[in-house]
Amino acid sequence: MFRDRDDDWWAEGIQFTCLPDCGRCCDEPEGIVYLSEEDADRLAEHHQLTRAEWLARDARRVADGRWVLESSRETSTCIYLDEAKRCTVYESKPAQCSAFPFWRENMLTDHSWRNTKRICPGIDHPDAIVVDGDTIRLHLVADTHAERGFRHRG
Repeated sequence: MFRDRDDDWWAEGIQFTCLPDCGRCCDEPEGIVYLSEEDADRLAEHHQLTRAEWLARDARRVADGRWVLESSRETSTCIYLDEAKRCTVYESKPAQCSAFPFWRENMLTDHSWRNTKRICPGIDHPDAIVVDGDTIRLHLVADTHAERGFRHRG
């Protein structure tokens, strides 16, 4: 779990912006997006399916039984990333997607953040804004909740 203190290396904020039509975070082969129950319900509603129908179609279970978003069989990337690198479920996307790049694993150390910066051109971009420490903490909570996931079909 992340520390919830004012002395976190990122507490004063970080320069970041999500760039239009970037999709780099979604275009990582073998990426895993853990799903919360709220994510599954939101995506099922987006597709006008029951949760069970949506899970059977667009999700899979990992070894410990948690649900994760399915990957494309052809590219091993997100099934909701179109050819133009745009999210086709943007308004309903999983919380873990919304939290990127502020995932617990990316925020542990300055070194882990520098590794994240290699794949994310929005970090320290000239058009970036300062994302404050409180907002980063909210993203960390959302990421942790999603990563905890859920195991039943509902």
